[in-house]
Amino acid sequence: MLTMVVFAVAVVLWTCTPLDDTFVALAAVVVLLLFGVLPASALAVLGGSTTWLLIAAFVLASGVSAAGLPARLATSLAGRARSVRGLLHLTAFALLLTAFLVPSTSGRAALALPIYGALRERVNSRVSRALGVLFPSVILLTAVATLVGAGAHLITSALLEQATGEGIGFGQWLVLGLPLALVSAHVTAEVVLWLFTTRADRAERLGANDLGTDESTLVTAARSEGPLPGVPCSNSPRQHRQFRALSGSLTIPLPTEARPAEAHRSAAGATAAHPRAVATPAPPTAPKTARSALASLTRPELIALAILTIVSAAWLTEPWHHVPPEVTALAGAIAITTPRLGTTTLKQAMAEIPWSLLLFMAATTVLGSALVGSGAAATIAALISPSYLLPTVVVVSLAAHLVVQSRSARSSVLIPIVIPLALAAGLNPAALAFASTAAAGFCHTFTSSAKPVALFADAYRLRDLLKLSAVLAPITGALVLACAVLLWPHLGLPLK
Repeated sequence: MLTMVVFAVAVVLWTCTPLDDTFVALAAVVVLLLFGVLPASALAVLGGSTTWLLIAAFVLASGVSAAGLPARLATSLAGRARSVRGLLHLTAFALLLTAFLVPSTSGRAALALPIYGALRERVNSRVSRALGVLFPSVILLTAVATLVGAGAHLITSALLEQATGEGIGFGQWLVLGLPLALVSAHVTAEVVLWLFTTRADRAERLGANDLGTDESTLVTAARSEGPLPGVPCSNSPRQHRQFRALSGSLTIPLPTEARPAEAHRSAAGATAAHPRAVATPAPPTAPKTARSALASLTRPELIALAILTIVSAAWLTEPWHHVPPEVTALAGAIAITTPRLGTTTLKQAMAEIPWSLLLFMAATTVLGSALVGSGAAATIAALISPSYLLPTVVVVSLAAHLVVQSRSARSSVLIPIVIPLALAAGLNPAALAFASTAAAGFCHTFTSSAKPVALFADAYRLRDLLKLSAVLAPITGALVLACAVLLWPHLGLPLK
């Protein structure tokens, strides 16, 4: 009866309303999935569960970004800095939080570019270069906080499930990855401060006027669709318009009433360089409380925040309600694209999905499965001694970006070999696979090592990357090893 009702309603909506046909079809499927009429395996007709999870996550991210929530979050935290050290640490923390809003490191980098452009004009050249190195580094290292932070994570979980019958769910990945991401973000901030700023820079006090910290000003920068020249930063048409590799400054002056001297000198030049980026922020106010900050959110931001909170809660409580994560994500994607309720349309969200990345991820997952299923991975693993296996896996995973530039491809190559190696050595394959994936998130040595690094190429010099990599690589390896031995066993991922 339910199926007939859903089908009849879908036919009526298709024929009698202007609603998008794809939206109606997906909404009908979601209803049948949620009520148990269809099993989650029904989605395999158009792709595996991993593909559907990532598609829905990208639609959710499109709605959240369209509402302006990530930009408000990042700028709100960065605006609270009163010193250079505080600015870098708050920026690192804000970038960590964006991992839960945008399921793509290149997408997060595109979102961060205009914010960096607005901040760089308020600091000296050394601090500006430090920020240019910090943004992509933290974006890459904090992706490990969530299962949907990178396609490589989904590949790792899928290969584990095929090889051992059990993958790593959203909640477990969050518990394991968030501590490492949090520590990595702040350690990276300190390393960048130590390498690229002087003691005087680090001790310098910043005022609100130095940073131009009014939220509306920096959010305007993040939402600007002005013509920023450079190379495209993602496959998204909207982001092709919005965000480009940094080739010039993005100056967002405050009005003359707020900063008489500084604004009068810079307003004319900034308006000529980027006329759409000029905003008129509200007068300075007292620090916001949590309640007043929530009250200041716009309706689209509140809707995006509510949907994202519900979806995340459903992912975390999957062991209790047993609704697969891809079904939950698809329901959230439908909600955030619902006419009059959502913050974007399904057509716009679909246009921003990097389909080539999804096809590449699906293909590399199949290749990884072939390595495991055919026994080729076991043959290769037999050539490697199981002694000192964990350190070897971490070191190889750290260095893999020098040979294989794609994060997903690295997991597709390494994980099928790590799993039989772990089984042969009597170790937990999930523990070694997670450690390998976490270590493979380090890819900072060259501009071509990762898209976020390339996006910020004009913000630093090549030798800056080499200097950072020489210090940060061993630190990242040590953090992963420490977590694998001392932390993750207490969080449900033992080594043996």
